[in-house]
Amino acid sequence: MGDGDTSPPSALGRLLYSGVLAYMALDGFRNNEKRVEVAADSGVPMADVTVPFVTGMLFVANLGVAFWKYPRASAGALIVFFLGTTPAIHNFWTMEGQERQGNKINFLKNLALIGGAVVLLDAADRQARED
Repeated sequence: MGDGDTSPPSALGRLLYSGVLAYMALDGFRNNEKRVEVAADSGVPMADVTVPFVTGMLFVANLGVAFWKYPRASAGALIVFFLGTTPAIHNFWTMEGQERQGNKINFLKNLALIGGAVVLLDAADRQARED
């Protein structure tokens, strides 16, 4: 997306990004009980309500990015999702051994996904200002 270009970012790029997020959301729904337990153990309030809610938010925001509908709200919701869940669930600095390593990898993966959402938010904002 160059200066003066109001077209959406690459459809292939959005679909690859969204494919990962769709997998994460669907896996979250399939493993809801385990995710609720992990969140509750991490101190997340009302985990039995919060976890399915934010998983749904991830899924819906993901669709918005994939189809480029309400892209600013969608990318913003992804940023909120990852900023809320990443330090609460993947707090590797409090862990040791294999648990620490696995959570560090997931923490860093989520940072990359936040970066992608920031790029998408910027593209959506530029598009909205140019339209």
